[in-house]
Amino acid sequence: MDETVDVQGTAIGVGTIVALAFFAYGRYIDETILGLDPTMLAIGAFAATFAAIAVLHGAYGRRDFAVAHAVAAVGLVLVAPAASALQVLGGYLLLVGGGAYIALVTIRTRRAEREVAG
Repeated sequence: MDETVDVQGTAIGVGTIVALAFFAYGRYIDETILGLDPTMLAIGAFAATFAAIAVLHGAYGRRDFAVAHAVAAVGLVLVAPAASALQVLGGYLLLVGGGAYIALVTIRTRRAEREVAG
């Protein structure tokens, strides 16, 4: 994403606060939120955060990051209501794949920027 616009950090912050609010509500106030498991809602909030970041990256022309974040979002969506070991495994593989790509490209990009700058 462009260095002058930090919408990614804002999106991650908002998504994290929403997820923590769901989790805290379920832990300290009530076991359900409108009949839904707060932990699943928290994971869903993180999945929605990854999906929003995917859209943002797509809008800024970073289709590779958009796809990686979308893959991670799908992984979270599979893990949250996982009814079988295969769903959990598939979700984790998607999470690891998308996350590893994001981490590697981010590290390479920052290293290249440092080399150019100094």
